Amino acid sequence: MHDDLIARAAAWLAEDPDAETREELGKLIDAGDATELAARFSGTLQFGTAGLRGELGAGPMRMNRSVVIRAAAGLAAYLKKNGQAGGLVVIGYDARHRSADFARDTAAVMTGAGLRAAVLPRPLPTPVLAYAIRHLGAVAGVEVTASHNPPRDNGYKVYLGDGSQIVPPADAGIAAEIDAIASLDDVPRPDAGWEILDDSVLDAYLARTDAVLSPGSARGARTVYTAMHGVGKDVLLAAFARAGFPEPVLVAEQAEPDPDFPTVAFPNPEEPGAMDLAFAQARASEPDLVIANDPDADRCAVAVKDGERWRMLRGDEVGSLLAAHLVRRGARGTFAESIVSSSLLGRIAEKAGLPYEETLTGFKWIARVDGLRYGYEEALGYCVDPEGVRDKDGITAALLITELASELKEQGRTLLDLLDDLAVEHGLHATDQLPVRVEELSLIADAMRRLREQPPTELAGLAVTRAEDLTRGTDTLPPTDGLRYALDGARVVVRPSGTEPKLKCYLEVVVPVTAHADLPAARTKAAELLAAIKRDLSAAAGI
Repeated sequence: MHDDLIARAAAWLAEDPDAETREELGKLIDAGDATELAARFSGTLQFGTAGLRGELGAGPMRMNRSVVIRAAAGLAAYLKKNGQAGGLVVIGYDARHRSADFARDTAAVMTGAGLRAAVLPRPLPTPVLAYAIRHLGAVAGVEVTASHNPPRDNGYKVYLGDGSQIVPPADAGIAAEIDAIASLDDVPRPDAGWEILDDSVLDAYLARTDAVLSPGSARGARTVYTAMHGVGKDVLLAAFARAGFPEPVLVAEQAEPDPDFPTVAFPNPEEPGAMDLAFAQARASEPDLVIANDPDADRCAVAVKDGERWRMLRGDEVGSLLAAHLVRRGARGTFAESIVSSSLLGRIAEKAGLPYEETLTGFKWIARVDGLRYGYEEALGYCVDPEGVRDKDGITAALLITELASELKEQGRTLLDLLDDLAVEHGLHATDQLPVRVEELSLIADAMRRLREQPPTELAGLAVTRAEDLTRGTDTLPPTDGLRYALDGARVVVRPSGTEPKLKCYLEVVVPVTAHADLPAARTKAAELLAAIKRDLSAAAGI
């Protein structure tokens, strides 16, 4: 096995176009480091949630120029096979390590394959790329980003010409074309021939952001904003200025792009500690709300003052607030969310007489809903302008929630007051997560197997009224690796993460409320139920 590993590594090294990863791999071969070589050559990075994501480094199990060139060549072959020869592929990238290199390689491969390639002018938010695909009439788009993953990661997100991320069977079709590439020497990569776009696409995107707001609506809410060391700042500030909102106060330490994300353990607003600097700025400047984007600005986090402290609203809370705001403004069309998001959206849509759909997890599914007007996912993703961006968009979501906060401010009310109203109207929908990060992926498979073989019959003393294994699919959902439990007054979904080594358990309890005075007791009851469900589910899964 050792000789075989060395031979595979040497063959990869001979083709590697990058001096940095060649040196890294050469040292591993010279040292005969079988453990590290095995980790890098145990397979290939799999085309998963809309593309690739992984740690930077040499070898087929890492993100590097060799892997990206193969991915681009596979995508080009797939497009040509599907009648898109000569079509335009638009490429965007964030400010992570190697992102600009991977974007340039992709442009070279597309050009060499006879497609036309256009690259966004600099690191920009992912929603600008998603917008550009439809705006420019492209047959596909690529965004080089690892979103909110750790600094050592990068990724490769693929969209087709409708402007939404790939879903089966396109992912398998592209993967098969990638596998068919025998040698990088077979992939033509000219030094020029693609277009570097100017700011006209960004200007068109910004002009479109105005459309998410009501003409003449209140614009007085004051915000603190963090870009979380990502690429959101300039675009968000431009959008807020166009809209006429007060200029956001920046969290200076996190305002500029920095691929090392020095002030956070994980550059994800949901992770513990990530919002500490934003809250410190909020205590100093007393805004109406805090807005955070993740590093590629497709997600939007919102925090509000709750008593004396600042707290992050859950994605489900923001999702419901935006839905209520759109309903009040007379929005028509389908409201959609993923199966792991709060069932409150369905109640809001039903009362408003609007169509409602549940999809599998991920915006690649939400964006495909017929007649979509609004879609959201609990992981801080909101699509408020599906005609412009068929994906989550942290810029337009920030505009819309700030408009809502502005309207409430004029009435002497807050986002928390509106959440209370929704709870009284529809029942208190309290959600929580039990995320389990693992070193060994086998632990996730073990937990899923244990739950399948011995499904729980009750959690927190609530009877499990229905247990669904989603690998079989349902009447409305294609098959996926997940489990769903309906309980008397609660719901649990368990699934492996598509982008991280995590098992994710999504919990929701619904407590009936008849008046505002009942809310404190309902919240206490909901918190106790969620804690008990977590405890019982952990035991059942052995995690």
